[in-house]
Amino acid sequence: MRGLKKNIKANMLVVIMIIMTALPGIAVAESITERPSGAEMTADLVLVRPLMFGATALGAVVFLVSSPFSALGGNFKEAADTLVGTPFRSTFMRCLGCGTKHMVK
Repeated sequence: MRGLKKNIKANMLVVIMIIMTALPGIAVAESITERPSGAEMTADLVLVRPLMFGATALGAVVFLVSSPFSALGGNFKEAADTLVGTPFRSTFMRCLGCGTKHMVK
């Protein structure tokens, strides 16, 4: 009986710790309140996403050419994020028709 009580207490402690570590993330999470219209979604799919895909590809080429200079200058990560990361997130990691403030970081 003592072993069972000890086991239940240990399991409850683990559950409480998991909940406590998840709470800050839940508190900071931002839900998407923007509801784009069908026209906005269509324009995003047909116009904006292909342009942003092209910007991602062009940024990757520019980054590859400039990467030796960025590495020497000490801003390799910043250059990668600006030239490739930002257009990539805008292309693939935001809801269809939403603005850039709803991108996943």
